[in-house]
Amino acid sequence: MVSRSVFEMLVLAAVVALYFLPALIADRRGRHDLLILALFNAVLGWTVLGWLLALVWSLQPNPPKDLGGQTRDRSRRLGMLLFSRRLDDRVQARATRTAERER
Repeated sequence: MVSRSVFEMLVLAAVVALYFLPALIADRRGRHDLLILALFNAVLGWTVLGWLLALVWSLQPNPPKDLGGQTRDRSRRLGMLLFSRRLDDRVQARATRTAERER
């Protein structure tokens, strides 16, 4: 009777560990969004699709910590690049017009 209870508890522990495998993997990989991933796993892990999505999510690399700052910086760099190209086009056009007038 006692051995059956121990066996059932071991099986239950294995099932719970398998259910939360995506959260355990995310914890071992040091993901920054572990709490959100674990909650997603807990709420939607009972569906096969939810568990698979949590597993794929746990295997992804960590997102950047300052995504907003990186996006803002990238936008500024692209804006400056566009400005520089337009300015260069205007300078080239002016130089071409000046050269044509001098002829």
